[in-house]
Amino acid sequence: MAIHGPIPVTFEQVFPHGCYIVGEIEQVKDFDASSGGRTVFAKDKTTGELIWQVAVMDADPNVKAGQKTVSVKLLSPVQPVVPPALPGLPFVPVEFDGMTVTPYVAQNTGRLAYSIRATALRAPRTTGTPVKQNGAVKEAAA
Repeated sequence: MAIHGPIPVTFEQVFPHGCYIVGEIEQVKDFDASSGGRTVFAKDKTTGELIWQVAVMDADPNVKAGQKTVSVKLLSPVQPVVPPALPGLPFVPVEFDGMTVTPYVAQNTGRLAYSIRATALRAPRTTGTPVKQNGAVKEAAA
C-alpha cells in the first residue's frame, strides 16, 4: 500500500461548511515522558515541532450535535495566534493549512476516528464566486 503515515487533506475536505474556534489553544502534554511534577510537552515524531491543540466546532448543519466539536492539533515552534473575531459572531471563524488526517480505532467506542493535524491557522479567505452575467463568467466578491 502506498499510504504511509498521515494522509494529506484540504481544509475544504474536512470542513466544507467551515469551522469556528470554541476553545483556547493549548500546548499538548507528553504524559508518558512527564513524571515527578515535571511536565514535558509533546513534539511531532517526524518534524520535531511542538504540538498545540484547539477545539473547533464544525459548521456543517448535518453533523450530529455530539460530533460537532473536534480537536485539531497544530504543529508549530511557538503558540499559534487566533485570528481576530468578526463583529456580530459569537465564535471566531478559522481555516487551517497543511492539514492531514490519521485514521485510528477509538478505544472507547471501537469505531473509526480521525486525528486531525495542521501546520497553520488563519482567518478564512474571502474568495470570489463565479457568476454568469451576459454569457461571461465574472468573479463576484463574497
